[in-house]
Amino acid sequence: MHEPQRRIRALYTASTITVYQAYAPEIGLPAVRHDRFPAGWKRDRMTWIKPSFLWMMYRCGWGTKPGQETVLAVEIARDGFEWALRNACLSSYDRGLHPDRSTWQRRLKRSPARVQWDPERDLHLRPLPYRSLQLGLSGEAVERYADEWTISIRDVTPLAHEIHALVDSGDLDSATRLRPEELPYPAEDALLAHLCS
Repeated sequence: MHEPQRRIRALYTASTITVYQAYAPEIGLPAVRHDRFPAGWKRDRMTWIKPSFLWMMYRCGWGTKPGQETVLAVEIARDGFEWALRNACLSSYDRGLHPDRSTWQRRLKRSPARVQWDPERDLHLRPLPYRSLQLGLSGEAVERYADEWTISIRDVTPLAHEIHALVDSGDLDSATRLRPEELPYPAEDALLAHLCS
């Protein structure tokens, strides 16, 4: 099957989408217990959410990197996710989308969300020739994410470790069966037109 160069691939339902983040246990474990990020979670910093499980595994080293030992699956409202996309700006200048660099810089400063298209990963965490979405939230978007959009927070660290062990042992079939099934997200063209050249 042909994969477009940029596509959102995600685990989703009719009303929710699952995104991944990784934190130190002192943030991640209370978030799981209360289905809400704890007071120690920094709302004044940009937070990056990733619909791609394997991209998150690449970023956090299967939950082994310092400060990223607790891998969270955060189920959020699709209408919130789509609000963030509509209000996002690409994190880097693209002459095919922006009239000039200064226009892009002004838009970036105003936008409560930003998008990066990063290489998708295989089970060995090697880059694939197509890209998946990473969405950065700041300001109003962070507040909405934490207080309105988040429906549930699950600890998927044991799953990450189990899949990693299967990959290390060469059992890629079992690893594939355990991996969250991510399908192309049904984003209308208008939703991503300002984010894909």
